[in-house]
Amino acid sequence: MQLEAFSISGLKKITPVRFNDDRGYFSEVFKKEWFCQNVAEVDFVQDNESLSAVAGTVRGLHFQSEPFAQAKLVRCVQGRLMDVAVDIRSGSPTFGKWTSVELSALNGEQLWIPQGFAHGFMTLEDNTIISYKVSANYNADHDRGIRWNDPAIGIRWPDTKTLVMSRKDMLHPLLSELPEYFTYTGTGNC
Repeated sequence: MQLEAFSISGLKKITPVRFNDDRGYFSEVFKKEWFCQNVAEVDFVQDNESLSAVAGTVRGLHFQSEPFAQAKLVRCVQGRLMDVAVDIRSGSPTFGKWTSVELSALNGEQLWIPQGFAHGFMTLEDNTIISYKVSANYNADHDRGIRWNDPAIGIRWPDTKTLVMSRKDMLHPLLSELPEYFTYTGTGNC
């Protein structure tokens, strides 16, 4: 597996090796021992998957507050998407900064998002499927979000003919309106 760090502490792009032949490919997309040695020690408790039928679907920016804060390992298993993580760790030198990665079924790349980040994505093709492991179960009472188009964050989303999103995601607060949910510890994890 190849590992790439970003300028925002804690985020990592993981590219599993694919073994190709005339049948297609084989890839080990997650190995706990390698992950713990190279990325983070984490116990995933749930795998999530969503299908977005239309290109231009935006989901996010989501996170959960303590004690149900989630770290995520995200990948695209069908189609393409722009995956985004925003640093929301109070005291972080990159607070409010964002990183994006194009994840696709073709490139097989994954994005590691530790606790202390808001996560969202925009689909770039119809019938895109995202799959991700999380370190804590979903809890509706701790479900939080930030507005996807907060001008203070300034995410450069792709131009699309269609924009599809839930009413809930349209009404998330701005980053400046959030309480301090996470504190930067300098380690990339909260």
